Amino acid sequence: MQDLSLKNYISLSPEEFPSSYRRTSKKMFSKANINIVERLENALMRGGTGKKVGGRVIRTEGRLQGKKLKVMHIVENAFDIVNDQTKQNPLEVFIRALENSAPIEDTTRIRQGGTVSNIPVDISASRRLDTALRNISTASIIGAFNNKKTISEALANEIVLAANNDINSYALKRKNEIERMARSAK
Repeated sequence: MQDLSLKNYISLSPEEFPSSYRRTSKKMFSKANINIVERLENALMRGGTGKKVGGRVIRTEGRLQGKKLKVMHIVENAFDIVNDQTKQNPLEVFIRALENSAPIEDTTRIRQGGTVSNIPVDISASRRLDTALRNISTASIIGAFNNKKTISEALANEIVLAANNDINSYALKRKNEIERMARSAK
Protein backbone atom coordinates (compact mmCIF):
# COMPACT_ATOMS: atom_id res chain seq x y z
CA MET A 1 0.00 0.00 0.00
CA GLN A 2 1.55 3.27 -1.10
CA ASP A 3 -1.05 5.73 0.21
CA LEU A 4 -0.55 5.58 3.96
CA SER A 5 -3.47 7.90 4.72
CA LEU A 6 -5.91 5.20 3.58
CA LYS A 7 -4.20 2.45 5.59
CA ASN A 8 -6.31 2.95 8.73
CA TYR A 9 -9.56 2.83 6.75
CA ILE A 10 -8.90 -0.24 4.60
CA SER A 11 -9.67 -3.32 6.67
CA LEU A 12 -8.28 -6.55 5.30
CA SER A 13 -9.36 -8.76 8.19
CA PRO A 14 -9.90 -12.31 6.94
CA GLU A 15 -13.51 -13.41 7.12
CA GLU A 16 -15.11 -16.67 6.12
CA PHE A 17 -18.39 -14.98 5.22
CA PRO A 18 -17.78 -11.31 4.33
CA SER A 19 -20.89 -9.82 5.88
CA SER A 20 -21.01 -8.02 9.22
CA TYR A 21 -24.79 -7.54 9.02
CA ARG A 22 -24.06 -3.94 10.09
CA ARG A 23 -23.62 -4.93 13.74
CA THR A 24 -21.46 -1.87 14.30
CA SER A 25 -23.53 0.61 12.30
CA LYS A 26 -24.34 2.85 15.28
CA LYS A 27 -20.72 3.27 16.36
CA MET A 28 -18.73 6.23 15.13
CA PHE A 29 -16.17 5.42 12.41
CA SER A 30 -17.24 1.77 12.50
CA LYS A 31 -17.05 1.41 8.73
CA ALA A 32 -13.27 1.56 9.03
CA ASN A 33 -13.43 -1.88 10.66
CA ILE A 34 -15.61 -3.44 7.96
CA ASN A 35 -13.78 -5.59 5.42
CA ILE A 36 -13.07 -3.63 2.23
CA VAL A 37 -14.62 -6.35 0.04
CA GLU A 38 -17.86 -6.08 2.02
CA ARG A 39 -17.81 -2.32 1.55
CA LEU A 40 -17.51 -2.87 -2.21
CA GLU A 41 -20.48 -5.24 -2.05
CA ASN A 42 -22.50 -2.67 -0.11
CA ALA A 43 -21.61 0.01 -2.66
CA LEU A 44 -22.83 -2.24 -5.47
CA MET A 45 -26.22 -2.64 -3.79
CA ARG A 46 -27.16 0.95 -4.62
CA GLY A 47 -30.02 1.74 -6.96
CA GLY A 48 -28.01 3.11 -9.89
CA THR A 49 -26.41 6.46 -10.54
CA GLY A 50 -29.36 8.60 -9.48
CA LYS A 51 -28.32 11.37 -11.88
CA LYS A 52 -27.49 11.82 -15.52
CA VAL A 53 -24.30 10.13 -16.60
CA GLY A 54 -23.36 10.32 -20.24
CA GLY A 55 -26.67 11.95 -21.13
CA ARG A 56 -28.93 9.40 -19.46
CA VAL A 57 -30.08 8.40 -15.99
CA ILE A 58 -29.07 4.84 -15.21
CA ARG A 59 -31.35 2.97 -12.84
CA THR A 60 -31.05 -0.65 -11.86
CA GLU A 61 -34.68 -0.68 -10.66
CA GLY A 62 -33.63 -2.43 -7.46
CA ARG A 63 -32.06 -5.42 -9.20
CA LEU A 64 -29.23 -5.50 -6.67
CA GLN A 65 -30.78 -3.74 -3.69
CA GLY A 66 -30.79 -6.05 -0.68
CA LYS A 67 -29.51 -9.02 -2.66
CA LYS A 68 -26.30 -9.61 -0.75
CA LEU A 69 -25.67 -13.17 -1.98
CA LYS A 70 -26.09 -12.12 -5.61
CA VAL A 71 -23.64 -9.26 -5.12
CA MET A 72 -21.19 -11.56 -3.32
CA HIS A 73 -21.18 -13.86 -6.37
CA ILE A 74 -20.68 -10.85 -8.66
CA VAL A 75 -17.63 -9.69 -6.68
CA GLU A 76 -16.24 -13.23 -6.47
CA ASN A 77 -16.55 -13.70 -10.24
CA ALA A 78 -15.01 -10.26 -10.83
CA PHE A 79 -12.02 -11.14 -8.65
CA ASP A 80 -11.59 -14.41 -10.58
CA ILE A 81 -11.57 -12.44 -13.84
CA VAL A 82 -9.02 -9.98 -12.39
CA ASN A 83 -6.83 -12.91 -11.34
CA ASP A 84 -7.04 -14.42 -14.84
CA GLN A 85 -6.21 -11.11 -16.54
CA THR A 86 -3.37 -9.90 -14.32
CA LYS A 87 -1.99 -13.11 -12.74
CA GLN A 88 -1.81 -11.16 -9.46
CA ASN A 89 -3.69 -11.30 -6.19
CA PRO A 90 -7.04 -9.62 -7.01
CA LEU A 91 -7.22 -8.01 -3.57
CA GLU A 92 -3.89 -6.25 -4.15
CA VAL A 93 -5.08 -5.07 -7.55
CA PHE A 94 -8.32 -3.81 -5.96
CA ILE A 95 -6.42 -1.91 -3.23
CA ARG A 96 -4.20 -0.31 -5.89
CA ALA A 97 -7.33 0.67 -7.84
CA LEU A 98 -8.79 2.30 -4.72
CA GLU A 99 -5.58 4.23 -4.07
CA ASN A 100 -5.44 5.49 -7.65
CA SER A 101 -9.10 6.52 -7.83
CA ALA A 102 -9.38 8.29 -4.46
CA PRO A 103 -9.49 12.09 -4.95
CA ILE A 104 -7.35 14.30 -2.70
CA GLU A 105 -9.09 17.67 -3.11
CA ASP A 106 -12.72 18.67 -3.47
CA THR A 107 -14.75 21.86 -3.32
CA THR A 108 -17.25 23.01 -0.75
CA ARG A 109 -19.78 25.81 -1.01
CA ILE A 110 -19.33 28.82 1.28
CA ARG A 111 -21.89 31.58 1.53
CA GLN A 112 -20.44 35.02 2.20
CA GLY A 113 -23.02 37.75 2.34
CA GLY A 114 -25.27 37.21 -0.66
CA THR A 115 -22.79 35.32 -2.80
CA VAL A 116 -22.05 31.63 -2.84
CA SER A 117 -18.54 30.56 -3.77
CA ASN A 118 -16.76 27.24 -4.03
CA ILE A 119 -13.50 26.85 -2.13
CA PRO A 120 -11.07 23.93 -2.38
CA VAL A 121 -10.70 21.67 0.65
CA ASP A 122 -8.69 18.55 1.40
CA ILE A 123 -10.75 15.37 1.71
CA SER A 124 -10.52 13.08 4.72
CA ALA A 125 -9.25 9.57 4.13
CA SER A 126 -12.63 8.04 4.95
CA ARG A 127 -14.43 10.20 2.39
CA ARG A 128 -11.70 9.54 -0.19
CA LEU A 129 -12.26 5.81 0.18
CA ASP A 130 -16.06 6.19 0.05
CA THR A 131 -15.79 8.24 -3.14
CA ALA A 132 -13.46 5.70 -4.76
CA LEU A 133 -15.76 2.80 -3.88
CA ARG A 134 -18.80 4.68 -5.16
CA ASN A 135 -17.08 5.55 -8.45
CA ILE A 136 -15.85 2.00 -9.05
CA SER A 137 -19.27 0.51 -8.34
CA THR A 138 -21.01 3.14 -10.48
CA ALA A 139 -18.59 2.38 -13.32
CA SER A 140 -19.47 -1.30 -13.20
CA ILE A 141 -23.21 -0.52 -13.26
CA ILE A 142 -22.72 1.85 -16.22
CA GLY A 143 -20.50 -0.67 -18.02
CA ALA A 144 -23.12 -3.42 -17.79
CA PHE A 145 -26.14 -1.23 -18.54
CA ASN A 146 -27.66 -2.04 -21.98
CA ASN A 147 -24.53 -4.03 -22.79
CA LYS A 148 -23.64 -7.66 -23.42
CA LYS A 149 -21.06 -7.48 -20.64
CA THR A 150 -22.08 -8.88 -17.28
CA ILE A 151 -21.68 -6.72 -14.21
CA SER A 152 -18.85 -9.02 -13.04
CA GLU A 153 -16.92 -8.40 -16.26
CA ALA A 154 -17.56 -4.67 -16.04
CA LEU A 155 -16.40 -4.57 -12.40
CA ALA A 156 -13.25 -6.56 -13.20
CA ASN A 157 -12.51 -4.30 -16.17
CA GLU A 158 -12.90 -1.15 -14.05
CA ILE A 159 -10.69 -2.54 -11.26
CA VAL A 160 -7.91 -3.44 -13.72
CA LEU A 161 -8.13 -0.09 -15.53
CA ALA A 162 -8.06 1.89 -12.26
CA ALA A 163 -5.18 -0.18 -10.89
CA ASN A 164 -3.13 0.51 -14.04
CA ASN A 165 -3.90 4.27 -13.94
CA ASP A 166 -5.56 3.95 -17.35
CA ILE A 167 -7.32 7.12 -18.46
CA ASN A 168 -10.26 5.04 -19.78
CA SER A 169 -11.27 4.22 -16.21
CA TYR A 170 -14.49 5.98 -15.14
CA ALA A 171 -13.25 6.23 -11.53
CA LEU A 172 -10.05 7.99 -12.63
CA LYS A 173 -12.02 10.33 -14.90
CA ARG A 174 -14.24 11.30 -11.95
CA LYS A 175 -11.20 11.76 -9.68
CA ASN A 176 -9.51 14.02 -12.23
CA GLU A 177 -12.72 15.99 -12.73
CA ILE A 178 -13.16 16.56 -8.98
CA GLU A 179 -9.54 17.64 -8.54
CA ARG A 180 -9.68 19.89 -11.64
CA MET A 181 -12.74 21.67 -10.23
CA ALA A 182 -10.93 22.12 -6.91
CA ARG A 183 -7.85 23.57 -8.66
CA SER A 184 -9.97 26.00 -10.67
CA ALA A 185 -11.75 27.21 -7.51
CA LYS A 186 -8.50 28.49 -5.94
